[in-house]
Amino acid sequence: MKEVLKNYSGILLLLLGITVGSIIGIVAPDIVDYLKPLGDIFLNLLFVSVVPLVFFAVSNSIASLEQQSKFGKIMVTMAFTFLFFILTAAVFTICAVYLFPVSSVSGSKEMVEEAANNDSWGNRIVGFFTVGEFTQLFSRQNMLALLIFSFMTGFSARKAGEKGQAFRSFIASGYEVMKELLLLIMKVAPIGLGAYFAYQVATLGPQLFGFYAKPLGLYYIAGIVYFFVFFSLYAFMAKGQNGVKSFWTNAIYPTLTALSTCSSFATMPANLQAASKIGIPSQISNIVVPIGTTLHKNGSSMSSIIKIYVAFLIIGRNFFDPMNLLLALGITVFVSIVAGGIPNGGYIGEMLMISVYQLPQEAIPAVMIIGTLVDPLATVLNAVGQLVASMFVSRFVKV
Repeated sequence: MKEVLKNYSGILLLLLGITVGSIIGIVAPDIVDYLKPLGDIFLNLLFVSVVPLVFFAVSNSIASLEQQSKFGKIMVTMAFTFLFFILTAAVFTICAVYLFPVSSVSGSKEMVEEAANNDSWGNRIVGFFTVGEFTQLFSRQNMLALLIFSFMTGFSARKAGEKGQAFRSFIASGYEVMKELLLLIMKVAPIGLGAYFAYQVATLGPQLFGFYAKPLGLYYIAGIVYFFVFFSLYAFMAKGQNGVKSFWTNAIYPTLTALSTCSSFATMPANLQAASKIGIPSQISNIVVPIGTTLHKNGSSMSSIIKIYVAFLIIGRNFFDPMNLLLALGITVFVSIVAGGIPNGGYIGEMLMISVYQLPQEAIPAVMIIGTLVDPLATVLNAVGQLVASMFVSRFVKV
């Protein structure tokens, strides 16, 4: 019993915090505004720490890889894994909405304000990959630019040979320090996440049973099935029966963190910790988890299909037209890449969807509200997907 408490004390405390937060959110919604600052302080500490962790983890992994060919193999295997998972999630969701169609959905009068972005597509593409100032690099708003910079730094540290030894030691040491800092911050996770969860339950809970109940019910059922069935299948393909057992034993903490924060980036430390316990080599997990958090999202893939489907229901168009389905798959892959790993980061994908299909303005509020309400489960699928993707990649690449 003592051994169980020792091994699972973190998870049990987190569950307790979330349970207490949920109860407060239901029975005393008036006080959640006073609790929210506690959750925000915790999340801010986590976000501030995750950004340097990404830099040190990625650059250190690349700098410490013994063979150039290993890095190439990791990247190719990772790219195929991400694409396979994203498309599988999208096709599964298309099958779900075909077999269990949603009826009686009409336009919503509820308005959602979203700042208009008048930048050209050229400027947006530049903004995805690069920043104009070094200081802007270390921001979670510019994670793709940070990943590219981390890659280049790791390569340069390797190419520098003996002269780069001191710098390689610095980034290796920096990685260890940032890991310890994140473990320190996670000690207060039960309080911080409990407070944030109370706010989530109080604000989003009532909307789950109104106008959006049917499409949300479909998403949550399909998402839960995908989470348990497909993630188990991926873990089995990676490491057999032991892989399934090991995955589910260690996936609890990242799952609870993702559910509480609605942020893939906030879940990254828990994922790296779980990957280490599963036995995934750090050279793989330190590349796959940070990059996957930015580029690979099973939950966003599923939610983008549901949102497109609902938008088509609202305007009375046929979602199952082959050309519309192909476009939906293309948008899904793109959304997975560009949608941020922060709460409600999928708005840019939603605006792209509206623009590609040339949907009328009345579809926008419904699509955005659904995007907000599916966020908790979508984040779980996005975040925990990095853990099973790391297992998958380690099956084919030996380091």
